[in-house]
Amino acid sequence: MKTSRVSFAAALAAGTVLVLSGTAFAHVSVQPGDAAKGGYATINFKVPNERDNASTTQLEVNFPVDQPLTSVMPQDIPGWTVTIEKSKLDKPLTVHGKQVNEAVTKVTWSGGKIEPGKFQQFPVSVGKLPDNADQMVFKAIQTYDNNEVVRWIEETKAGAAEPQNPAPVLKLTAAEAGADDHHDDDKSAAAAKDEKGHDEAAKSTSDTTARALGVAGIVIGLGGVAFGVASRRRAS
Repeated sequence: MKTSRVSFAAALAAGTVLVLSGTAFAHVSVQPGDAAKGGYATINFKVPNERDNASTTQLEVNFPVDQPLTSVMPQDIPGWTVTIEKSKLDKPLTVHGKQVNEAVTKVTWSGGKIEPGKFQQFPVSVGKLPDNADQMVFKAIQTYDNNEVVRWIEETKAGAAEPQNPAPVLKLTAAEAGADDHHDDDKSAAAAKDEKGHDEAAKSTSDTTARALGVAGIVIGLGGVAFGVASRRRAS
């Protein structure tokens, strides 16, 4: 009898752990969970299907209006249609010498399907990230094909437990010293590096060819001298 009670308690505890862990990891999140301040990054909104009798058919992500991002570029995902909404800024921003009057405030993916027991990642290139904040909160809305809607919009408060439907959070970390925060500069640097590599390779090839021709000339010259000496010996 005592053994049965112990077994039942162990099974109950194990089941509770599984339920709690499933709940803790089943919400919409940002992957990776951090990015450098003031830079550009590619983030993924990871959406698991936490229902066993319905499929997720739409994801709506709201971008913080008080931390406007002037560059938001979703990656195409087969089977999904993406819609981008922009809003006018109360205070225009100056980005790379140009004045920006609007920013993306919402991105919606629809038309696809995340079946039970599966997940989908929605990649987005974003920037320029704030350099005066420690995090960005993206409120997300997940819709199922049975018309159920789950709102991942609750913000976690410092020192408090995680809410039932937490909003995805991107932590902002200090930028590395000397890091460049613009894609075009990265591309230019990469192009310069490739060009330098091609030049060095071409120079190396030219030097090798010249050396090979020089050696061949010496061999041919020595062959000619040997032939001349042999001819003289035969004549004498």
